[in-house]
Amino acid sequence: MISAIQVAPPADNPDEFAIETMNHILGGTFTSRINMNLREDKGWSYGARTSLLDARGQRPFMVRAPVQTDRTAESMVEIVKELRGIIGERPPTEEEFVKIRENRILRLPGSWETVSEVADSIEDLIRFGLPDDYYETYPRKLRNLRLAEVSLAARRLISVDQLLWIVVGDLSRIEKGIRELNLGEIHHIDADGNPVQ
Repeated sequence: MISAIQVAPPADNPDEFAIETMNHILGGTFTSRINMNLREDKGWSYGARTSLLDARGQRPFMVRAPVQTDRTAESMVEIVKELRGIIGERPPTEEEFVKIRENRILRLPGSWETVSEVADSIEDLIRFGLPDDYYETYPRKLRNLRLAEVSLAARRLISVDQLLWIVVGDLSRIEKGIRELNLGEIHHIDADGNPVQ
C-alpha cells in the first residue's frame, strides 16, 4: 500500500472549487489520471485514488494506491509522474475539466435522497464554516470556474518534494527499490507506529 500525503488548505478557502475539481481530474474518479495509469494501463493496482480528507482547518491531501508488491517502486515513480504532470507539462485539459464540472453539478440533487444525506449536508455547512447558501450557489460557482483556475490550484497545492510517503509492505522486497528513488529519508516503523532499528 502506497500513501503520499501533504497538507491542503481548509475547505472554506476561496480556491476550494478549483482544488476539488483538480482532485477529481487527478485521482478522484474511476477515470482519473492516476487510476487509469496504475490500474488500466499498467495493471499494478485494483484502484488508485487521490482525496481531500474531511477536517476542520488544514487537511490532508492524499494519494492512495494498493499495488502489487513487486511494482511498489515503479508505482511510486508513476505517482510522481502524474503529480508533476498536472502541475507542469500535462495540466488539466478542457475535456477533463468540463466532464468533471458537469458531473459534479448533475450529481448534486442525488446528494439529498435520504434524510441522513440532508443531515450530513447541513452538518458539513456547520463543521466547515461554509455559508448558508453554499449548496444554492454551488452550481453557479462551478459554472463560473475556469480551467486556468484549476491549473493554478494544482500548482499551488501540489509540492512533490514535500510529500510524506507511507509505504506498507514486505520490507525485504520493497526497500531497495524505494531507496533507489531518493525521495527522502526513510524510517521503518512497526504496525503500532513504533520506530524499528
